[in-house]
Amino acid sequence: LPLLLEATLLWLASGSHHPFYNGFYYNRIVNDKDNGQEKVVYFNGARLVVETPKDPVYSSNGANVTLPCHYHYEPDQEAKRKIRIKWSKLRDDYTKEQDVLVAIGKIYVAFGDFRGRAHLHQAGRREASLVVSDVRLQDDGKYRCEVIDGLEDESNVVDLRLQGIVFPYQPPHGQYSLNFHEAERVCQEQGAILATFNQLFQSWTEGLDWCSAGWLADGTVQYPIRLPRKACGGVHLAPGIRSYGPRHRHLHRFDAFCFSSALRGEVFYLDHPAGMTLEEAKQSCQDVGAKIARVGQLYSAWKFLGLDRCDAGWLADGSVRYPIAQPRANCGPAEPGVRSFGFPSKGRFGVFCYKER
Repeated sequence: LPLLLEATLLWLASGSHHPFYNGFYYNRIVNDKDNGQEKVVYFNGARLVVETPKDPVYSSNGANVTLPCHYHYEPDQEAKRKIRIKWSKLRDDYTKEQDVLVAIGKIYVAFGDFRGRAHLHQAGRREASLVVSDVRLQDDGKYRCEVIDGLEDESNVVDLRLQGIVFPYQPPHGQYSLNFHEAERVCQEQGAILATFNQLFQSWTEGLDWCSAGWLADGTVQYPIRLPRKACGGVHLAPGIRSYGPRHRHLHRFDAFCFSSALRGEVFYLDHPAGMTLEEAKQSCQDVGAKIARVGQLYSAWKFLGLDRCDAGWLADGSVRYPIAQPRANCGPAEPGVRSFGFPSKGRFGVFCYKER
């Protein structure tokens, strides 16, 4: 931008062209520190201001959401040309931003996973809000709203948070057996994605306490502790998120913290007087037009729909679990939660099925 500005000013200084004016006058002056460095200031014009909400915008899986963004000039004036608007998603690992949408006037183009799901909402004057339909788990995060008017380029950020739940996951072959890429895959297989640090922190504030380290979406390995104890960093450390920092994504192995949001369907329990094997359980769900539930779906049904069942049932990964919303005698610990029997190679149980609405 400074090079572009300098070239424009040199072109204007030549005197052989008609004056260029888009509502802004620029002047080069020495900065306040008088150290020889130059800066651009507004000399006789208006400042472009982009405004977004300070508080997060909340949504859930499968919903539609609007990310508000408005712009104005100080002092007020009309734009002299078509405004260019760009939306991008900031990455958790601070690498290059992901393009979401670019628009000039009423013409726009959406990119990647947002193609067909993102468009501008411009009902009001100087509105540049982004509408995302059919929200997905991966949409959670920070978005930049950028407004460009000629040489003026200002932006601000909107924080989109999905209402969801973080759950620790260990695969059938045991603890600390997943590299980063395997952790990504197992979360997806369970109807979830790797959790971000913000999602893990939110779950910690809601009571998550887990003494096994797991991968997060940014490639770090961490774990949440509510009750300090010897085996979990020591009794003298305060409660909080313990961090191993970034780990080698291919060589190092840990568990995973997965994130799942609200469901588009329902989870229900099927039983048989003699119980069922895993294969029989899968078939029973198919017989009623459903599929055997995944772990993320069971956690979501427990958290958002209050699913409470004191009967163990098969899930798609071969584990046996049951959700308790109202703790009671003979149903495990005194706290609500999803109980696990692990991955039994034998045994006959009921099954949790999932059906789309």
